[in-house]
Amino acid sequence: MKRPKLKKASKRVSCAKRFKIQKKVREHNRKLKKAAKKTGISRKPKQDVGVPNSAPFKEEVLREAEQRKQELEALKEQNKIVKKQERAAKRKEGKEAASAGVEPAAKKAKKGTKVREARAAVAKEKSAKTFKCCELNKVIEASDVIVEVLDARDPLGCRCPQLEETVLKHEGKKKLLFILNKTDLVPKDNLEKWLGYLDAECPTFLFKASMQLKDRTVSQKKQRGTNAVLDHSRAASCFGRDCLLQTLTDLANKKEGETMLKVGVVGFPNVGKSSIINSLKEMRACHVGLQRGLTRCMQEVHITKSVKMIDSPGIVAAPSNPGDVLALRSLQVEEKEESPLEAVRTLLKQCNQQHIMLQYNVPNYRNSLEFLTTLAKKRGFLQKGGIPNTELAAMTFLNDWTGAKLSYHSRAPERQDLPSYLSDAIVTELQSGLNMDMVREGNQNVIKGVRSPNLASSIYFSSKGPTAGVLNASELPKETITTTVTEETDMTVSTDEMLSTFKPEAEIPVPKMETQIQESTQKRDDKPTRETKVKFVNVDLTSMQHNNNDDDAYDFNTDFV
Repeated sequence: MKRPKLKKASKRVSCAKRFKIQKKVREHNRKLKKAAKKTGISRKPKQDVGVPNSAPFKEEVLREAEQRKQELEALKEQNKIVKKQERAAKRKEGKEAASAGVEPAAKKAKKGTKVREARAAVAKEKSAKTFKCCELNKVIEASDVIVEVLDARDPLGCRCPQLEETVLKHEGKKKLLFILNKTDLVPKDNLEKWLGYLDAECPTFLFKASMQLKDRTVSQKKQRGTNAVLDHSRAASCFGRDCLLQTLTDLANKKEGETMLKVGVVGFPNVGKSSIINSLKEMRACHVGLQRGLTRCMQEVHITKSVKMIDSPGIVAAPSNPGDVLALRSLQVEEKEESPLEAVRTLLKQCNQQHIMLQYNVPNYRNSLEFLTTLAKKRGFLQKGGIPNTELAAMTFLNDWTGAKLSYHSRAPERQDLPSYLSDAIVTELQSGLNMDMVREGNQNVIKGVRSPNLASSIYFSSKGPTAGVLNASELPKETITTTVTEETDMTVSTDEMLSTFKPEAEIPVPKMETQIQESTQKRDDKPTRETKVKFVNVDLTSMQHNNNDDDAYDFNTDFV
C-alpha cells in the first residue's frame, strides 16, 4: 500500500509471508536439483583444483600455464585487429565503387536476395490461390449436393455465378441449395424479402449457426449431454438445424445404393461454412475464427450414418470486382494486397453516413481518415505520443463487417428475369425430391425464433450485385514483380508519413490569406538578418474599431460579453 507523501510504495512484507516465500524457493531449488540428478546434468561447473603443492615441477607447470594464457590473449587481440582491417577495407571499397558509379558486391547480393524473396512471396501466393481453386473443384466433383452459403446481410454479393453455372452443367446429377446464414443480423422484413427473392430461383434454407461450441471430441460431447446443463444464450442457440438435417436425410434415403450422401459446402470466405458444419455436428469438427480464410483444404465430416459434409476453402474472387466487393468477399487485406485504410474507404462510400455515426457513436466526419481517427480515440487505440492508430482502427472496422457482430443489410432487388444459366425447368428440377412445405415451415419457424435487430439500428449497405469468382487456376492473373532497392532503405514509416500519403475524399481549399502569409514569411526568411529598433506607438483600439466598417472586423464587445 502506498503511504501518503511517499514517492513509492513500501516493499516491506510480514515475516510469515517472507518465510513462506523462502520455503517455496527452497522447495523449488530442491526439485530442480533432484531432476538434474536424475538426468545426470550438473548445474555447477567443475572448479579447477589447481596444482597441488606436493606435485613435482610445480613452478614449471604454473609458468607454462601463464605463458599459454598470454599467447591466447595475444591471438585474440590479433584477430580483432584483422577484423577491423577487413571492415575498413570493405568501407573503402564501397566508397570507391560509389565514386566510380559501380554498385558494390554487398549491395548487389542484398538486391538479389530481395528480388528472390519477392519472387518467392508471389509464387507462394499464386500457388495458394491455385491450390484453393483445385480444392474447390475437387469438392464440386465429389459432392452429390452443393450447398452455397450466403451471408444474409448481403446475399446477392455472396453469390458466385461461375460456381452456380458449373454445378448446373452436370445436367441434374448434382443439386444446388442455398443457405442464408447469419439471419440474426438483419431485420425480419428484409429477411423475408430476400427469402422470397432467392426461393424463386433455388431452394433456400434460413440458418443461424451456433458460435459457442467447445466440444472437440465425441467423448466431450457425450459428457456434456449427460450433465443436462444447456446454454440458451443468443450466441449458443442454433436455428434451422432440424429442417436442413431432415431434408438432407430424405435425399440420402432416396439415393440409390448404399453410399453416403456427400454434401459440399461452398461459398466466399467468412460466410459461415465451417460454423454450419459444426452446428449440424454439434461439436467443433472444423476450425472457425474471426480471421478470414482459415479453411485451407477440403475436410470431410460425418454428420449422420447417411450424410457426410465436405468443407471447402473460400472461393477466390476475381480481381475485376469493385473495391468494396474485394474488401468483403476476398482476402486482400490479409494477403497484404490492399491497405486496411483503403478498404475502409471503399466500404464507407457504400454506406449511409448517419447509420455509421449512430452505430459507432461518432460525430460527423468528412472522410474515412477522420472517421478512423475518431474511432481510434474512442476505442483507446493510441500510439506513442498519443497519436491515434488508424490502421488498428481500420482492422477493427473490417473485423466487425466480416464477422458476426455488425448489423447491416442490403435491399432485395425487384424480381426480374432468371439468370442465363437458369430456366423454369431447372428451377423445377432443383425443387424435385424436396418437401417444400416442410422447408417453408422450417424457415417460418426460424424467422419467428430468431431475435433480429430493428430496421433503424441496422446500417444500410448498397450491394454491387453478384461477385465474380475464379474456379479455374489458369484464369488467375499473372503477377508482375517490380522491386526498387534504394541505397538507404528505411523500413519504419511514421504515422505522419502515412497520413500524408493517404488521399482524403474531399480536398479543403487553402484560403488566400494563408498563402499570402506563407509568401511573406518566405521573403522575410530569405533577407539577411540585421539589427532592428523597436518603436512603441500608442494606438487607440476603440477609434480603430469604430472607423473600421468591414464585416471581418474583430468585435471585442460581442466576444467577451
